[in-house]
Amino acid sequence: MRALVSVICVCSLISVFLAKFYSQTDLTKPQIFAPGAISTPDDELNAAFSPDGKSLYFSKKAVRQGIIVVSHLVNGKWSSPEVAGFSGQYSDFDPYFSADGTKLFFISNRPLEGKLPKRDYDIWVVEKTKSGWSAPRNLGAPVNSEADEFYPALAADGALYFSINRQGGKGRFDIYRSRLAGGKYGEPENLGELNSPSSEANCYIAPDQSYLIFASYGRPEGIGDGDLYVSFNQNGVWTKAVNLGVGVNSPAREYAPIGSPDGKYLFFTSERGFQDSVPAKPYSFGELGKLLGSIENGRGNIYRIEINALNLAGLSLSVSRRESVR
Repeated sequence: MRALVSVICVCSLISVFLAKFYSQTDLTKPQIFAPGAISTPDDELNAAFSPDGKSLYFSKKAVRQGIIVVSHLVNGKWSSPEVAGFSGQYSDFDPYFSADGTKLFFISNRPLEGKLPKRDYDIWVVEKTKSGWSAPRNLGAPVNSEADEFYPALAADGALYFSINRQGGKGRFDIYRSRLAGGKYGEPENLGELNSPSSEANCYIAPDQSYLIFASYGRPEGIGDGDLYVSFNQNGVWTKAVNLGVGVNSPAREYAPIGSPDGKYLFFTSERGFQDSVPAKPYSFGELGKLLGSIENGRGNIYRIEINALNLAGLSLSVSRRESVR
């Protein structure tokens, strides 16, 4: 009983702590997160918070390389990012913490031991040690293959959700799940109807696996270059995906969703910026230079919104009614 009370107290403290720095603005609509510190004129994506909310791992994207960096919350402000100890040499993206924070999963094109440089991305993991993170370990088969594996996401029970570009799927990229049993991941299972002939990637799985938010590219009903969608787990079957709509999505690309440690906020990457609307008059060269050097220059930024603002309960009910009519 004492242990349970302690856990409840710790969770409450984390919730209060997170609310303090999330509540700087109206989060019922997407807002740029930590402008100037986390979101900058660079291309940022992914947002993996440590369970206590005090460290944030995310990716900086160059033309041909991704580098995972980390920032820490110090006296209510996010520190200048530093390259994570396991990154900086090869192309790395998509950090994602295990529920207990002892492992950090990510993708990389780094070579396997004794082999030539890889052309595809695999899922790797580092584990916490007394001196920091361990050396990266490739998850191996059956999770990894000769094709690309992208954006690992973990449920509370350790189930691994990720995107695969391999034969037998509905589209170029589909979302799969690999169950954890006996410390090993099983054969990936295609999630079925939530996938489409378009590409599905970059998923966030609710800890209890009740819903999945992901990015899809090229769907006919899409609003922009890439949109965020949600699918619900109804009696073990994933529903067809629902677009999260205008506001969350824009004429630009939205992708890389992930929930905050307390489950109250959704973080995602958006490439929205000054190019999304026609200016009232032509830009001067000076104005264009300022816009291209600004945070909203159309490169990726990390945004946040309250998950309650997504009305997932209402969307789930609407999907259930639609499915019952069919």
